[in-house]
Amino acid sequence: MTWENPSAARRAQILSETRTVAMVGASPNPSRASNFVATYLLGSTGFEVYFVNPMADEILGRPVYPSLDALPVVPDLVDVFRKPADLGGVLDEVLALRGTAEQPLPRTFWLQFGLFDEDLARRAEEAGLEVVMDRCLKVEHARFAGGLHLAGFNTGVVTSRRRT
Repeated sequence: MTWENPSAARRAQILSETRTVAMVGASPNPSRASNFVATYLLGSTGFEVYFVNPMADEILGRPVYPSLDALPVVPDLVDVFRKPADLGGVLDEVLALRGTAEQPLPRTFWLQFGLFDEDLARRAEEAGLEVVMDRCLKVEHARFAGGLHLAGFNTGVVTSRRRT
């Protein structure tokens, strides 16, 4: 049986229920996709965003934590920007958080574009996590929040030309 992502309606619900996001592998380099996504999440969503990267101290003026267990909260959603070989270790770190009644485990394990591993997804689901793979959190949020054009982005073009 082939693993499939949650439906678009379910992904929209996941995002509407999410309050805190941990970005694992966030980069301080503005040319990296994770930095672009971080900028969007901080400026265009109501999410509390936490950055995890043992090689950085600050991203976009915010502190960076060396690991998930160093965060001051257990995030609702863990958004992963790491190479495929690192994904199992990130999942292990998520599962090691062992939440309490006040702060349960993260609900969602989200892998960015290009990251897809069916065995990893099944392992995460067996542990009680919802999994989204090969999807960009920024793109999905913008799509469900009405910020995307049919071409995949908000063109921002203002014109006086009439549509034909």
